[in-house]
Amino acid sequence: MEADDEASEIKTERNLDNQDLSFLQTYATGFLAEYGWYVLFVCVGIYLLIQHLNKNRRNQEQSATASTVGHDPASVVRRQEALEAARQRMQEELNAKAAEYREKQQKLEEEKRRQKIEMWESMKEGKSYKGNQKFSQNTEEASSSTVLKPKTDKKPLRNSGFNPLSGEGGGTCTWRPGRRGPSAGG
Repeated sequence: MEADDEASEIKTERNLDNQDLSFLQTYATGFLAEYGWYVLFVCVGIYLLIQHLNKNRRNQEQSATASTVGHDPASVVRRQEALEAARQRMQEELNAKAAEYREKQQKLEEEKRRQKIEMWESMKEGKSYKGNQKFSQNTEEASSSTVLKPKTDKKPLRNSGFNPLSGEGGGTCTWRPGRRGPSAGG
């Protein structure tokens, strides 16, 4: 019996040594026939991902080298001073505009107060303030404006009075839109 076991072991070893890889070809062609497009898309995706990562790595390396070169203490101080000067100029411009706006507002309030006082004075005297105001405006307009052209009356393009959308000129029958809302059913 022992001899038979040894003979069977030798036969199986010999069979494994003599086999070629033709069975792999059938499995590979079946796999590619079934999943070939998926494999292609995955390979293209992996290639694009590797290219993207390489580009990002190169950019990071370049920025790291540029940042180490650009961190000269004197240049940093100059840049900060320039930023501070620019901020100071902008703040001064803003303050000047704010002061100008406050002056305008004070002038307007003073003018309104003066007009109210004039109106009160004229009402005490029994005069109509609005009438005086209109009169003063008319004299100012007459002195400052040029001769105005009279308005021309525009005539309609068509002389016939028929317009189907307006309901005019169509005789006795006119169309009216129906009621809005649901029908009056029970």
